[in-house]
Amino acid sequence: MTDLGSCLYAGEVIHQRFAPRRHRLRYRMFQMLFDLDELPGLATRLKLFSHNRFNIFSFHDADHGLGGAGSLRSYVEGVLATAQLSLAGGRIALLCMPRIFGHVFNPLSVYYCHHANGALTAMIYEVNNTFGQRHTYLIPAAEQASGLIEQSCEKLFYVSPFMDMEMIYDFKLTPPGETIVTVVNGKDSEGTPLLYAAFNGKRRGLSDRTLTGALLAYPFQTLGVVAAIHWEALKLAVKGMRLRARPSAPAAGLTVVGAPTPSRGEAV
Repeated sequence: MTDLGSCLYAGEVIHQRFAPRRHRLRYRMFQMLFDLDELPGLATRLKLFSHNRFNIFSFHDADHGLGGAGSLRSYVEGVLATAQLSLAGGRIALLCMPRIFGHVFNPLSVYYCHHANGALTAMIYEVNNTFGQRHTYLIPAAEQASGLIEQSCEKLFYVSPFMDMEMIYDFKLTPPGETIVTVVNGKDSEGTPLLYAAFNGKRRGLSDRTLTGALLAYPFQTLGVVAAIHWEALKLAVKGMRLRARPSAPAAGLTVVGAPTPSRGEAV
C-alpha cells in the first residue's frame, strides 16, 4: 500500500488548449495531501496550520463537499454510499490547496478513497468554477496492471467560458508517493484532443519549516490562481475566442460514473 500520510507536493502546473485556438500556460505551485483522519493531529503539531480555524495555512471542511456543517469524512462516506460502496474505516486522502491567510480556490480537488484492506475503492473529483458553483464526479476504481489510475467521464459541469460542454475527461494519476502526477485530458466525442492539464509534484514532509518555505516560495498562490484564471481568459479573448453561454449547473451536485466493482473486499 502506498504511504498516503499527509504531506506537501511542490511542483508545477501545465495547462494547454489545442482547439479552437492553441494556448499554453505553465506555473509553479504546491498542493497538499491531507489524510482526513490526521487533520486534528496536524493542527496540534504545527504552529502554522489549523483545522477549521484561521491561521497562515488552514484546512476547512466547509471548503469541500456540500460546504455545510459536519465532518468531511462523513460527507465522503455518504457520497460513496450512493454508489453502494463502503470503506469500512479505510483511509481517505485529499489532494488540494489549503487556505493561505484565509483564502483558497481549488479548481480541482482529488480524493483517494481506500478500503480498510488497502485497496483503492474509488476516486472523487471535485470541480469548482469561478462562478461559485461546484460539481463532484465519483468513479469506482478498478485494478490496473500499470499501477496508474486511469478513468474517464463525460463533462457535465460548466468550467471555462471558452470551452464547449461536449467533452470527455480522461484522468491519469499516479498513486501518492515520493512524487505525484495528476493529468486531465479533454477530448471531443470523436477523440480529438481539446485540453491537457497536469500537475507534477515532489513530496515534502509536513513541518513548520516546510510550510514557511512554501509561504516564501508561493506567497500569493491561492489569490494568484484566481488572478491567473482571469488573466488567461483575457488573453484568450484577445485571441478571438468566442464566449460560450453558461448553462444551469446540474440539478444533482454528484455524478456517479460506472458501476461498483466489489471484487476487492468492499461491502456493497
